[in-house]
Amino acid sequence: MFADTQNLKQFRAEKMAKVGLVDSPRMFCDLYCLLPGQEQKVHAHADADKVYYVVEGAPTIVIGDQERCLAPGEVAYAAPGVIHGVRNDSDTNVVCLVFMTPKP
Repeated sequence: MFADTQNLKQFRAEKMAKVGLVDSPRMFCDLYCLLPGQEQKVHAHADADKVYYVVEGAPTIVIGDQERCLAPGEVAYAAPGVIHGVRNDSDTNVVCLVFMTPKP
């Protein structure tokens, strides 16, 4: 399986877009596409790890009680049970690869 993320990104005015790239019984990988002002609300998964990899833009990632603006090529990790989320506080689009395992 191969995917060209540049051709698969989608943006929606009403909310952050999630584009499924990989979906297996053990994990998933999505492309999160956020317009300025959009967010994924902070939440937690009791039994799953989540990784955010920034493809483009400068998202603010929340992990536990910390938040940080990341640049392309940077990664954030949320351990099971730790709250996490992403938001686009910038004036440009954001694209992240998001991996989660095990799949809920």
